[in-house]
Amino acid sequence: MPGTIRMYATSGCPYCVRAEALLNRKGAGPIDKIRVDLDPARREEMMRITGRRTVPQIFIGELHIGGCDDLHALEREGKLDSLLAGEQA
Repeated sequence: MPGTIRMYATSGCPYCVRAEALLNRKGAGPIDKIRVDLDPARREEMMRITGRRTVPQIFIGELHIGGCDDLHALEREGKLDSLLAGEQA
């Protein structure tokens, strides 16, 4: 079963929009979007879990993918589909 997609994001972030658009084109299903601009505690959570301050921060299941550039790199390498299908990279 494919993993849940969780994305820490902010409103108006062009990288968040690009990442979400790619996931939608791939038919990735619902994205649990966590708006860190609306909830500072969630931003702290994101930074603690990922060690990063920038958005988006994307998880497929429990696997931290990284940001928008990381997501697009997985797509270029042909690895994104298998991750979305619930397989290990």
